[in-house]
Amino acid sequence: MPAVKNRLQDVKIDIKASAREALVEILNQALADTADLTSQFKQAHWNVRGMDFWQFHQMFDAIHEALEPFVDELAERINTLGGVAMGTVRMAASSSSLKEFPNGFGDSKKFTTELRDRLAAYAKKTREAIDEAEKQEDATTADLFTEISRAADLQLYFLESHLH
Repeated sequence: MPAVKNRLQDVKIDIKASAREALVEILNQALADTADLTSQFKQAHWNVRGMDFWQFHQMFDAIHEALEPFVDELAERINTLGGVAMGTVRMAASSSSLKEFPNGFGDSKKFTTELRDRLAAYAKKTREAIDEAEKQEDATTADLFTEISRAADLQLYFLESHLH
């Protein structure tokens, strides 16, 4: 994540500044990953091909819709803690920990496998973020990550069910 030149704003939330700095860094990484992941679901939605096109076109869009609201929630939590949300497309692209989605058209199995792998990595990082938020004694941020984890795990189940 690129360093933010602006330090934390002075806010009255009862979390010490050092913890807020660590939390903002974790949240900005999650923001980049979430923005990237949701855009990858849209990329698959637009470019999936095959006899089962409609089913997967709809499913990829539904998963995007399930995860996309977390972009805003993460950014707002960053601001609540006095941090700067690093949320442009270019910021997300330069900071995302996820693999880039393949370019071009693909069939449902290929795209489902690609998305499953990225969503599994995202879910793992989200669980790690829960632990980090708890180490910083911020139950609210940990709760946000827990909510994201539940949603990611459910969507992962939907993808994996198509591959078994």
